[in-house]
Amino acid sequence: MATTAPNESTRAPVTRESAVRAAVALADRDGLDSLSMRKLARELGIEAMSLYYHVTGKDDILDGMVEVVVAEMALPADGANWKAALRDGAESARAVLGRHPWAISLMDSRTTRATLNHHNAVIGCLRNAGFSIGLAAHAMSLLDSYVHGFALQEASLPLDESGDIGAATEEIMGRQDLMAEFPHLSEMAVAHILQPGYAYANEFRFGVRVILDGLETALAADAATASRGRL
Repeated sequence: MATTAPNESTRAPVTRESAVRAAVALADRDGLDSLSMRKLARELGIEAMSLYYHVTGKDDILDGMVEVVVAEMALPADGANWKAALRDGAESARAVLGRHPWAISLMDSRTTRATLNHHNAVIGCLRNAGFSIGLAAHAMSLLDSYVHGFALQEASLPLDESGDIGAATEEIMGRQDLMAEFPHLSEMAVAHILQPGYAYANEFRFGVRVILDGLETALAADAATASRGRL
């Protein structure tokens, strides 16, 4: 028996949440540039003007999309070790931005309750660990810049579905006439990137470890300076 397409009476009612979720799915599929109120309304099966009964405009949709993405990122647990919390948070943020690469350009340009809550939780974790407010600001800026920059680079590189860059590297190395001019790049490709077990994600983990170790050193230096000041 033939089935009929859902009509107004059988379709789930549109809400701000369902509109935002549809916008996220649309951006995941086609990119942020594809998002328009008219196209979103078509995705929801309603007229474009009807969408304004549920959201105030495109800015409202974009704010909601950022809220959805930030909500997927891990927050520091109460009493968590600061290094473990920041490492897990960085890994989580990278994974989330990998699923929603369009969000990289939006994260720092839109202020929502979700982003404020996330920043507040990270600052609280650092302050509870003894970070001065200035050092906590340095830590957040450093990690956010690294995570967002790496996610942007990862989205731009010719990685395969597993995140491996080996196939693209082999293709470049196949141009021996060109690579003969760049011996250091050739060495890195052969001795590092094309070795068994290499994964580009390991570069991210190395960078996070270096940052956290550096912050640990800075925290100890601050504590030593404060201790001398009390003498």
